[in-house]
Amino acid sequence: MTETESESQYQVLVTSEEQEEAERLGDELPAALPVLPLKETVVFPESMTPLAIGQERSIKLIDDVVGGDRLLALVTVRDEDVEAPGWDDIYAIGTAAVVHKMIRVPDGTLRILVQGIRRIELERRVLEEPYLLGEFVERPDVLEESREVEALTRNVQSLFARIIGLVPYLPEELQIAAANVDDPSALCHLVASTLRLKTDEKQKLLELVSVEDRLREVSLVLNRELDVFELGTKIQSQVHAELEKGQREFFLRQQLKAIQEELGEGDPEQAEIQELRGQLEALALPEEVEKSANRELSRLERLPAAAAEYGVIRTYLDWIATLPWGVTTEDNLDLKRAREILDEDHYDLEKVKDRIIEHLAVSKLRNDPSGQILCFVGPPGVGKTSLGQSIGRTLERKFARISVGGVRDEAEIRGHRRTYIGAMPGTIIRALRDAESMNPVLLIDEIDKMGSDVRGDPASAMLEVLDPEQNKTFRDHYLDLPFDLSKVLFICTANTIDTIPGPLLDRMDVISLSGYTEDEKLGIARKYLTPKQIAAHGLDDAQISISDKALRLVIREYTREAGVRNLERRIADICRKAARKVAEGFEGKVRVDEKRVRSSLGSRRFSGEARRRTADAGVATGLAYTAAGGDVLFIEAQAYPGKGKLTITGQLGEVMQESAQAAVSWVRSHSGQLGLPEDWFATHDVHIHVPAGAVPKDGPSAGVTMATAIASLVRGTPVADDVGMTGELTLTGQVLPIGGVREKVLAAQRAGLKRIVLPSENEPDLADLPPGARKEMQFTLADSIEDVFAVAFSPSGDGNADGATPSA
Repeated sequence: MTETESESQYQVLVTSEEQEEAERLGDELPAALPVLPLKETVVFPESMTPLAIGQERSIKLIDDVVGGDRLLALVTVRDEDVEAPGWDDIYAIGTAAVVHKMIRVPDGTLRILVQGIRRIELERRVLEEPYLLGEFVERPDVLEESREVEALTRNVQSLFARIIGLVPYLPEELQIAAANVDDPSALCHLVASTLRLKTDEKQKLLELVSVEDRLREVSLVLNRELDVFELGTKIQSQVHAELEKGQREFFLRQQLKAIQEELGEGDPEQAEIQELRGQLEALALPEEVEKSANRELSRLERLPAAAAEYGVIRTYLDWIATLPWGVTTEDNLDLKRAREILDEDHYDLEKVKDRIIEHLAVSKLRNDPSGQILCFVGPPGVGKTSLGQSIGRTLERKFARISVGGVRDEAEIRGHRRTYIGAMPGTIIRALRDAESMNPVLLIDEIDKMGSDVRGDPASAMLEVLDPEQNKTFRDHYLDLPFDLSKVLFICTANTIDTIPGPLLDRMDVISLSGYTEDEKLGIARKYLTPKQIAAHGLDDAQISISDKALRLVIREYTREAGVRNLERRIADICRKAARKVAEGFEGKVRVDEKRVRSSLGSRRFSGEARRRTADAGVATGLAYTAAGGDVLFIEAQAYPGKGKLTITGQLGEVMQESAQAAVSWVRSHSGQLGLPEDWFATHDVHIHVPAGAVPKDGPSAGVTMATAIASLVRGTPVADDVGMTGELTLTGQVLPIGGVREKVLAAQRAGLKRIVLPSENEPDLADLPPGARKEMQFTLADSIEDVFAVAFSPSGDGNADGATPSA
């Protein structure tokens, strides 16, 4: 493949000796010519063209041609995207040419100068490798002398001369050369080779054998190009006229300004600037900010309103004027009132409320609630955001909220520099502008979901925002001025701390919120959710009532979550049904009981899944902890004849896969204790699968569950359907501690499990469990996998009554 290096082909000059040599070589073409495919280039007879050669087979072709008679066929490629064109990819008609000069470039490519000799057409394909070689026949011009041909020739010369006067890339010498060309065919070739036409248009001109037809086609092309160039010239003239008009208006405005000053009349622009100056002077600006604002205001006064920079400076000064410089609210640090507000807004959460009250107590003694960064971590729907709002109400501070979930651009935090069109401050400065205070409660939601890409790392920008030692002089890129964030009380929320960078997490005081128990959800629904949804649907207590049994049924059979968002949606569904009934004319009170819940919400969405899933041998119920709270995990094992191969599926992470391998190794090493033949694993393949394969899973806490599932499989004994288990397993059979005990136990309670097996080292975590869960469930603390088996393979209902001592 070859590409043209320049389309200014008329600028290439050759010596008279080279011209005579080309005519001598072109007197009689050889039987076969090597074919050089051209990309986006058409070479015409009697024209000189520089070409760049890059492909290996084209370089070999040129080397062979230069070493021989220097003749070759130049044919244009139909599709420029084809890398190695074949016979079907090139046009049939091209130009026979002679290579005059060749230069080797240091990068391995060639630069050649070719002169077109004759129009030729492919007659027979000879070779395709190492390059195309074909037999061609000459297709000479057909010229009939007539007055029409003479008129067309003069018309082409005239149009071409006008275009040369309009187009900057065509030199005036070309006009003289065109006027001296007597041959109409050569004139067409000169025009077509110098104008920047499309490749298919040039190929069409080359294929026209009739000189009269070619002159007509060239005339059409020249008229079209002339219209385009004249329109461009007209547009350019209009632009110049607009510029002159703008300059004229500027001088007239300056004169008008001088006249208005003489008459004592005010200038609207100056009045606007004076108003802005008054706004800035009324603010308690820091010294550095005041100097910068005055400097920009002085620049604004010297600029005309039509200047492009006028609007940029004006917007910048507006932002400075709207920020709450020095504006603060007085804190209310009454701890008794704070407790009343927290109890009013949130059900239970005693430990979290105590921690907030402690924080406010320290703030009261220091007389400054700012400085420490709180981070509420917990599943969705447990009240993290509303806790931040309650703190703002307690302190009687302004409240602002920003969400950084999915933010990947650092400029979202720090703002864009003023050099960019449409630049504006970051979310921190915008939130303070909206709060109209220097010391609001600023809630940063979903801080665990910030990302990073080529535009920067917003988590790193947050390091300065959330560092009390640095945020006194926080600089937004747009303002480029120090702004004091030290008085702001920052509260962050997250679903998990795993995705929060370590340096950022180190700046925050983490307060964990776990999921709610059934009784807690019932209390929240009765005290908050039901009244809220009744009012939201235009009802009142005289028109609808929802019994506790109905709410408990909704919690058990229609929701299964750590928070209460789905519970609120189901209550909204019930209220919507009741609202329709009242709107249709029902005058009594809609009493929602268990029967009406089922009729309103349909069939139950959650049932005793553990009983059904563990009915067969090889299935065990594990407990998992996710960002959405605790969850129940079913681990399945199956065996079939094979050679001892282990297959693990379910989109498991590396740690969880290693736990599966350790579980199989322990069961295999203790096959005698399990009553298996020694060669059982040698003759069977084992497949371990964790359902919900679209969800990634990882962690070591499923080790005991995998070992129990494999033991159930090889023994042919189903695992008890009321047992859930969690713990890391070692190769020696020891059960190691895990995290997230409270969330896992609450998930087991929601799933209807009654017996839980935990590592013995997690015994202190039992104190954090709700009293209802400790009362309803039996807990076995296991030191070894045998302790787990003792509970897993015991009939339902057996276990420790006291629920806090090892079973072994």
